[in-house]
Amino acid sequence: MTLGQLRTFVALADTGSGRAAAHRLVVSQPAVSAAVAALQREVGVPLVVREGRGLRLTEAGEVFAGYARRIIGLSDEAMAAAGGAVEPGRGRLRLAAVTSAGEHLTPDLLAAFLARHPEVDISLQVENRQRVWELLAHHEVDLAIGGRPPARAGSLASLPHQLVVVAARRSASRPGGKRKTRSVSRLDLAHATWLLREPGSGTRATAEEVFAQLDLAPRVLTVGSNGAIVQSVKIGLGVALISRDAVGDDLASGALEEWVHGPFPLERAWHLVSRADEPLHATPRLFLEELLTAGWRRG
Repeated sequence: MTLGQLRTFVALADTGSGRAAAHRLVVSQPAVSAAVAALQREVGVPLVVREGRGLRLTEAGEVFAGYARRIIGLSDEAMAAAGGAVEPGRGRLRLAAVTSAGEHLTPDLLAAFLARHPEVDISLQVENRQRVWELLAHHEVDLAIGGRPPARAGSLASLPHQLVVVAARRSASRPGGKRKTRSVSRLDLAHATWLLREPGSGTRATAEEVFAQLDLAPRVLTVGSNGAIVQSVKIGLGVALISRDAVGDDLASGALEEWVHGPFPLERAWHLVSRADEPLHATPRLFLEELLTAGWRRG
């Protein structure tokens, strides 16, 4: 069993076809088939089965894929840790962030970090909450930025932020057309159409918790990105619960207005998260120290 075979199998698991896996890995499709066949012979049970024009993992394959991701992640982590131990400022940092933080918070953090440590090799994956915690658990990233950490993960540092309900600006809000906040009733919230991210998103989970708390059962539309949600709110398609970091400029300009009622706005925090009870290697530790210097609170 080789790392190359494991990477091939994970690519196949992610894409669902030999052709797509070959394209991702920049190898031939027969090479993918040969690597997976050799792996199945060594494991001794079927890992994939054909389904239509593609392939799907067997139950054993699903189990094996989880271990394969962790093995690959640990291998990459070991290489990065060894290099960073000699010179942390020239090491590697593998970071994941939930969508809101990845789009509106992390770029500035990385720009400031790279201004001080320009030779650090950084990779950033921006995903929904569920996927970010999977990447961290499988050792595919060193650190993650998101909301409440899951079990078996720990917050190293935190930064307060708010989740706000935003709606399209009403042109008659006030002379000049700008109004940043509007007090609304529970019925306003109940009768609104809510634009939410896909299942697995932390913001969606929070919205559903508040719906239950306020005994609301509003109409919900699922929208695939924060950018699409903001544009949809602007044209009056519905309201959204979203990080203030994502809509600060639109609220300030009057392009959107904030709805205030009951628990809204919600006080939350971004967390820099690592795997619990595992030491950080030198370069991720350097990133943590920079955030603490910039005003994040130690977790």
